[in-house]
Amino acid sequence: MTHTMTPSMSRTLRAEGAAIFLAALWAFHLSGASWWLCAALILAPDLAMLGYLAGPRIGAICYNLIHSYTPVLAIGAILYALGSPLALPLTAILVAHIGIDRAMGYGLKYTSGFKDTHLGVFSQRLF
Repeated sequence: MTHTMTPSMSRTLRAEGAAIFLAALWAFHLSGASWWLCAALILAPDLAMLGYLAGPRIGAICYNLIHSYTPVLAIGAILYALGSPLALPLTAILVAHIGIDRAMGYGLKYTSGFKDTHLGVFSQRLF
């Protein structure tokens, strides 16, 4: 059975992304790090799109790896275990990036192409 993303489901997931974005910004604030760091790095995860230069399969893998919460939280935990003072601010920036992407409708990518995401096809997104 094939399931499709309904507008209601999409709105729910996008609202969840917005909530995660706000919570991550609050965590960043609590870290005491400079907001310049946040401004400088908030779009850095999108460099993963360079993987698409090697084709849609590699591109999707690279993009999804850095736009998924599990690897990001694992990186944060490793940094924390190593005693890095940047563990919380960097993790918060990455989580905020993922949250705002999801809130705007940019989902995890399928290998069929950049526009095919778990939130639907870009051209079919509803605001």
